[in-house]
Amino acid sequence: MTGVDRKPKRQPMSDLAPAAEILRDLIRCPSVTPIEGGALDYLEARLKPLGFAVTRKVFSSPNTPDVENLYARLGDQSPNLCFAGHTDVVPTGDEESWSAGPFSGDVSNGIMFGRGAVDMKGGIACFLAAVEAHILAGKSVPGSISFLITGDEEGPAVNGTSAILDWLLEQGEIIDACVVGEPTNPDALGDAIKIGRRGSVSGTITVTGVQGHAAYPHLADNPARGITTLVSSLLGEPFDAGTENFQPTNLEVTSIDIGNPASNVIPASATALFNVRFNDTWTADTVKGEIETRLKNGAADKTLRPDPASGARPPIEWKVEYTQRPSHVFLTKDERLIASLSAAVEAVTQRKPELSTGGGTSDARFIKDVCPVVEFGLVGQTMHQIDERVPLSDLDTLTDIYSEFLDGFFAGNSA
Repeated sequence: MTGVDRKPKRQPMSDLAPAAEILRDLIRCPSVTPIEGGALDYLEARLKPLGFAVTRKVFSSPNTPDVENLYARLGDQSPNLCFAGHTDVVPTGDEESWSAGPFSGDVSNGIMFGRGAVDMKGGIACFLAAVEAHILAGKSVPGSISFLITGDEEGPAVNGTSAILDWLLEQGEIIDACVVGEPTNPDALGDAIKIGRRGSVSGTITVTGVQGHAAYPHLADNPARGITTLVSSLLGEPFDAGTENFQPTNLEVTSIDIGNPASNVIPASATALFNVRFNDTWTADTVKGEIETRLKNGAADKTLRPDPASGARPPIEWKVEYTQRPSHVFLTKDERLIASLSAAVEAVTQRKPELSTGGGTSDARFIKDVCPVVEFGLVGQTMHQIDERVPLSDLDTLTDIYSEFLDGFFAGNSA
């Protein structure tokens, strides 16, 4: 990262709007997960003059990198409206392939380039700009506003949001509602608010065979036949047809691997990786039960495994290991939170957002255990790509939406 300023200073004179200025400065912090890169330093320096009490916490766990996090709160009354997000970003890929430096925040033809522009430093910049405008305009906050910002969303997600939430619980800190600023809109601002997420279970199937010479198959047991059969058993039937609020449960086999470079050797084992995204018909445990039932039934299928001599083979020898803690399905039904954000989106964009549960997982999967949570941010088309970018006009629009939302959410509360 030679030549990159890890702790950019706020520039008082700028031809950029506040959200774009904040985003440029955040992009210039090379915070590739789990490196803090100066991004939290920058946010702390910007929040404290507004009256926020800022706490920085570093969490550690075995076999995972230490991660620095930030929690900041303005006010001590309820409701406590929290904005949650992450400053860590994925690696840049080939930097020579970028139109502008991935940590430059350069603007060309009204578009800002940089890693994290939409995922999700842009969302943080817009919410912070909205809060700044709210406070500098002398508007009251009849309650509290807080920021929960992690550096671990793109990594193992162990020492980030879930750890902060545990710490907040120990402190007796209560969050009443939360907006996660992930890039939720598929095509244009106003497309969708995420009000829930499908659950996720991932695992590895291993089939054990007997290694041998390809010319003497009766002395071996080829696990390629077994892994093919088991994969077919997983993919054979739909799990369900979907529900009122969720898409159908879907299983994808993401890799099949034998790792055998010799064409004349029957391998000893084979593996397959899979991921299931499940709806509210299921829990993580019932999904695992269905997977194992399908594997057991598949293991008894000897269609591809006849013994050359007798036609009799024992069932496939297999095991399944779940490679990460599952994400659980959830659906937010908080009318105040959803209605306030929906009204703000419609007022600014003249579009009624879809209330969606599609897409992947986010840190909302942890936050839903402590308070109602929804997700709304920028258009996500370029996230994780070379030339990740955002139109400056989208930053202005999202800032306006967040500003309208702050007014609407706190309307009716006494100071």
